[in-house]
Amino acid sequence: MTGTMPESVFKGVDLHPQTNNVNHRTKEISLTQLIVRRGQPFKLTLNLRQPFNPSVNPLRISAATGKLPTEKQGTLSFFGVPDVVTRSPSAKAVWKVELDKGSSPTTGNLILTITPPADTPIGEYTMTVKHRDQEMVLAKPVVLFNPWCPDDWVYLKDENEINEYVMNEQGVIYRGSVSYIGSSNWDYAQFEDDMVDICLRILDLNPKHMKDPGDDVSARCNPIYVSRVVSAMVNCNDDRGVVEGNWSGSYPNGFSPTHWTGSHAILKKWSDTGSQPVKYGQCWVYAGVMCSVLRLMGIPCRVVSNFESAHDNNRSLTIDTYQADVGVRNTPTSDSVWNFHVWVEAWMRRPDLAKDGKYDGWQVVDPTPQETSQGVYCCGPAPVVAILNGETDIKYDTPFVFAEVNADCIQWLVKADGSKVKIFSDTARVGQNISTKAVGSNKRVNITDSYKYREGTEKERSVFYYATTRDLSKVDEDDKPGRPVTPPPPPSAQVSMHYEEVTPPKNCEDVRLMLVLQSKNSAAMQLSINISVQAIRHNGSPAGTIQTEVKEETLLPGKDLSVPIQVPFSVYWKPMLECDIMKVSALVKDREKPDNVFLAVDDVVLLDPPISITVSGFTKLNREAEGEVVFTNPVPDTLTECTLNISGSGLLKEDLEVKIPDLKKNNRIRVKFPFVPYKLGKKTLVANFDCSTFRDIKGSCTVDVKL
Repeated sequence: MTGTMPESVFKGVDLHPQTNNVNHRTKEISLTQLIVRRGQPFKLTLNLRQPFNPSVNPLRISAATGKLPTEKQGTLSFFGVPDVVTRSPSAKAVWKVELDKGSSPTTGNLILTITPPADTPIGEYTMTVKHRDQEMVLAKPVVLFNPWCPDDWVYLKDENEINEYVMNEQGVIYRGSVSYIGSSNWDYAQFEDDMVDICLRILDLNPKHMKDPGDDVSARCNPIYVSRVVSAMVNCNDDRGVVEGNWSGSYPNGFSPTHWTGSHAILKKWSDTGSQPVKYGQCWVYAGVMCSVLRLMGIPCRVVSNFESAHDNNRSLTIDTYQADVGVRNTPTSDSVWNFHVWVEAWMRRPDLAKDGKYDGWQVVDPTPQETSQGVYCCGPAPVVAILNGETDIKYDTPFVFAEVNADCIQWLVKADGSKVKIFSDTARVGQNISTKAVGSNKRVNITDSYKYREGTEKERSVFYYATTRDLSKVDEDDKPGRPVTPPPPPSAQVSMHYEEVTPPKNCEDVRLMLVLQSKNSAAMQLSINISVQAIRHNGSPAGTIQTEVKEETLLPGKDLSVPIQVPFSVYWKPMLECDIMKVSALVKDREKPDNVFLAVDDVVLLDPPISITVSGFTKLNREAEGEVVFTNPVPDTLTECTLNISGSGLLKEDLEVKIPDLKKNNRIRVKFPFVPYKLGKKTLVANFDCSTFRDIKGSCTVDVKL
């Protein structure tokens, strides 16, 4: 006698992913996988083979995430129709379900409206349904943060800001120096097909998950926790993180950080290689990747660039820098000032710091591995408003970020006998032109005022001194700043100096500057002018001397003295190949009074030669279009080892790499390439040209893809 399995009471389920994902603003990620946002209902249609009588045979549903789900940790929830489910008294993050009016219980056609609570942990859930002693998997939705939901800690009121800080896949990152702020397109590509899996894997590989998976998954309800984990996981310093940093100028078995034009190629490579770190990144690469991950998860965020950014290694809130006398090596220092540094701001509430919302809003989260925080290479979230007001006792890592934008610089001259003389102290150098992309346009917005009060004001100085006297008992040992030395006011200089450009500095032409000196003395001064030109990496470390010269000049009272400086392309191109900045220093001594020393420094950023990328005609979804890249060799030498990389999410599924033959003087390349746009809207195509003489010259164009 053979038994037969009873027929399933479940006929089937329709997840309506298209409708749900449109309503939950996740259609850009997928129209087939159910991806929803917490605090917002979604609908499923469950078909039963028999009429549904809830009072006799209720419907019981569970939603679980992680390997060790529990009600107490909010990672397991029981609910049903009717809601007569037995729950643990300590149950957190309870889901809800309602039977929609359009349902037909007599035919077994049930439309269920299900709402994950606004504080449920993000991630992939398994939803199971039980009815008449039978059970089946109902759905496996991915739940994300919801910036549209007022009860979610990442809630953002302004729809235009959500469109920019969550939904926009195209960005701009600012680099260069205070005087030469350059912009680079960055393709966040957060809604590419595989990004959900990649970003959830980042969370699952974090060491906190390895140590206590139940606790870690439970904590994913909290954007403060999630942003801190992502900050640690974007660098690979303590874990199986995404990007390996390299500031050496040598990039074996990988790419120079300037090669990258977007996050997706990096994240995909990390995922495809079994979570091996991708080589190589620097601050803007780390920040770009982190911004993509947070936007995918639903945390509003933006990339921010700080010019003249202090790295206060000893937490003193002052930066000591040393200028060598003629023939003396520079004195090494653990403190440094980076020409620029890039981090991320994430938008969230901070009820862990204050109940009145005082610290809500933008928070600095920085994935670049500079210093450890609680023993791990991560930084933040540090409330921008706490940095503004010098509240260095507020977690996380506020003293470090405060110093990045507001440390005082003390400049020392190192003499031949090793003794040091203070040349001047500068309270205004650090933290200038703090910049981010505007909402809805590619304009640069200066947000320095959100980080500090105006330099030179009494308020700025009082905040600085307040910052150094905080009660730091509430801050981790890692975070405590030392007491700073209060720098004396700088002496009034007898000589003022500034630089003027003779021509805009271009990478392929001689750099021509003029050093202009003015005397405040009533007598003529015999001056010795030591001019040094160095190649500098963006983190402030010197990579080599390009040229030095000493000039003897007489500075007459009331007259300008102009000293020409010329740096030939043939001299600078090799030292500058892997460098961002050309630092020109003029150390001026009064020959009759050798203790009178004056210093003028200029950071020169070279403009790349032009490269153009264009698309002809209209571009339509899923229809082949044609692009063209044009580049002319601007230098007298032949360019060798030439490669062209073309990328753009929504336009090219994979980056296009083209090997280019050697390019002789004045010769031009013209590369045509087909592509099939697969996403609607405004997208960016980026061309990246690399060769033996120039590194990673970029051009871009906007492509508006229509139906």
